[in-house]
Amino acid sequence: MKLQQIPGKILEKILSRAFQLAAWDRTSLTKIHRRNDLQHIGTEYGGWVVPINLLDAQSICYCVGCGEDISFDLGLIDKFNCHVFAFDPTPRAIKYVKNMTLKNSQYHFFEVGLWEKEDKLKFYAPKNPSHVSHSLLNLQKTDNYIELKVKRLSQMMQENGHEKIDLLKLDIEGAEYKVIDSIIEDRIDIRIICVEFDECFNPIDNRYKTRVRSSVNNLLVNGYTMVYSQGKGNYTFVRTSRWQK
Repeated sequence: MKLQQIPGKILEKILSRAFQLAAWDRTSLTKIHRRNDLQHIGTEYGGWVVPINLLDAQSICYCVGCGEDISFDLGLIDKFNCHVFAFDPTPRAIKYVKNMTLKNSQYHFFEVGLWEKEDKLKFYAPKNPSHVSHSLLNLQKTDNYIELKVKRLSQMMQENGHEKIDLLKLDIEGAEYKVIDSIIEDRIDIRIICVEFDECFNPIDNRYKTRVRSSVNNLLVNGYTMVYSQGKGNYTFVRTSRWQK
């Protein structure tokens, strides 16, 4: 039987299973280098898979994009007894985070978003008013927006007195492209990067896979390997080589 003769849903399952068995991510066309220390931390919705052998009580973790689920952030503190620095400028997220972390001295929250430079930009609301995430790229093509403060990652690190980050989580509704570019440009020392490419859920156009692959490749050629894919553009990367002089 030819591929063209196989029903669409069945073909999709076959292809997905083939990529899974070969340890390749289908969206980014990237080899997944599996590790034996990977563990899921947080809820099914807000959690991430990380290599636990690379984190400890001294680890500095930056979690960018909080929304109304910081189970991953708090899970890092519970498991490793480390300090988490979290960032989200949207009003509902600010209210939620402050209520959840009022007495947590190891959780440090900043009412600012990340971008390529310090600025005040339009964050567009989601189509569903019950959802919390706003987008700088207006991924859901809405008209309503709020103007909020953003900064460059290296600037935030300098203000916090950090020369390196052990873990960076990016769930920032399309702004991840610019932030990843800034990481490469500034040659920031980050051991683990967890990133969601939100265009996999709300693409601006049909070239979204090209943009995702380009951003992933930018990480790969600069010393990172993909160690886990949750599917639909959620990845965990580990830095395996130092910056070239």
